This record gives sequence, C-alpha cells and structure tokens, in this order.
Amino acid sequence: MSDLGRILVGFGFLLIIVGVILIFAGRFNLPLGRLPGDFSWKGRGWAVSFPLASSIVISVVLSLLLWLISHFRR
Repeated sequence: MSDLGRILVGFGFLLIIVGVILIFAGRFNLPLGRLPGDFSWKGRGWAVSFPLASSIVISVVLSLLLWLISHFRR
C-alpha cells in the first residue's frame, strides 16, 4: 500500500509542476491553445475547444523530457 501512496504523491508533484509551467506559459504569451490546428467552435452560450496541435506539441516535449531522464538514470 505504501508504493501506491508514493506513486500518488509523485503524480501530485507532477501536476503541481505542470500547473506552474502553464501559469508561466500564460505570462510569457506562449500560444498553447491558439496554435494552427487547435479547433474551437463558439455558439450562443456555449464553446467547444479541441487543442489538437497543442496536445501534440506538449506530448513531444514531455516524451523528450522523459526520454532524457531515463537516459541519464542508466
């Protein structure tokens, strides 16, 4: 049971780090969510957003970061 607790704490710290990065990304006017390939539709009283290009960019960056971490841990 303690392993599960450590995993959950690790995910919590990861979420905090991602949140801080997103806060600073907003301050530096990075266009996440407004890239070409990010779809959004607006109507009367509703809005739908599908950030496809931003998701791909974030996925590539996180994949490279995790690959670097695993490469240097060997």
